[in-house]
Amino acid sequence: MDFLPTVWFVIIVVLWIGYLFLEGFDLGVGMHMLFSAKNENQRRVMLNAIGPVWDGNEVWLVTAIGATFAAFPDWYASLLSSLYIPLVFVLLALIFRAVAIEYRGKGKSVRWSRFWNAALGIGSLVAAFGIGVTLAASTTGLPLDANGDRVGGPLAWLTPSTIVGGLAVVGFSLVHAATFLALKTDGDVRLAGNRFAGRVSPIAVLPLLAWALIVQFSSGSPLSWALVVVAAAAVVVAWSANRGGSEGLAFVGFGLFLIAAMAAIFLAQYPVVLPSTISRSFDLTVASASSAPYTLGVMSVVACFGIPLVLAYQGWTYWVFRKRVSASHIPEAHPVEPAVRRA
Repeated sequence: MDFLPTVWFVIIVVLWIGYLFLEGFDLGVGMHMLFSAKNENQRRVMLNAIGPVWDGNEVWLVTAIGATFAAFPDWYASLLSSLYIPLVFVLLALIFRAVAIEYRGKGKSVRWSRFWNAALGIGSLVAAFGIGVTLAASTTGLPLDANGDRVGGPLAWLTPSTIVGGLAVVGFSLVHAATFLALKTDGDVRLAGNRFAGRVSPIAVLPLLAWALIVQFSSGSPLSWALVVVAAAAVVVAWSANRGGSEGLAFVGFGLFLIAAMAAIFLAQYPVVLPSTISRSFDLTVASASSAPYTLGVMSVVACFGIPLVLAYQGWTYWVFRKRVSASHIPEAHPVEPAVRRA
């Protein structure tokens, strides 16, 4: 009876992990533009490294939320209504970030560039933190009553666990972006990415490990604990690879760390999709929060065609733009004449 709900729970988990893996380095690059880049040329190298793929990566977020709405409407309703404030900030941050990417090169003044650089960096930071808060709340719990409604004030979602989740996504994104820039660029940006990953990664990954441990001590299983061990081992391998100059292995290692840690979190939570901190009897589960079997069946048929198509075109995009970007590929900035001249 719970087969299709379980399948869709797994699909949604995969979508969230895919989003964190792909959009993680996008958001991290945006944050790195605030402090890692020393000049405009380095910022343009960073931006061109993610330029062909950043908007495609956001498809995973839209698909994850849309799949939750269709497959688990009660989960969607309770989670998003309880987190209205942080999710509004996430939405605004993603809008400012997208506009900044498109607008920052359209002006001529230093002031113009600085403003949009700040919008890009702060927007990436707020979006990463808000997504972490959302996922942490979904795995550590919210004060929900028997109807799935939030109990308490507008900041009832703000707990030590959700703050750890927000810091986890921010920290991982910074390290993931550093290894991505080391793998995708050349020159000073590549060196800076390697240095950052080597120095900061042992500290930056701690919130994600802490989040995984919080969930494990609450409802962990032997398999989920084994995944936490895999995640910790992947960090050690990735850090050692970075120190040894193996940029590809470092990137894969930190990616495996994310996959294992998030899989451990969601596996320990299953079959609960949204715990209640008021009473375990108010938990939303895979069975109680799911749509009707007919709805899930239709969704499954559509997903069999849609998901491979999305994976194919996104994989093709990464293959086409697989080569490194360096300062030599960035043309000199030049003024753009207006299309309509003033009289």
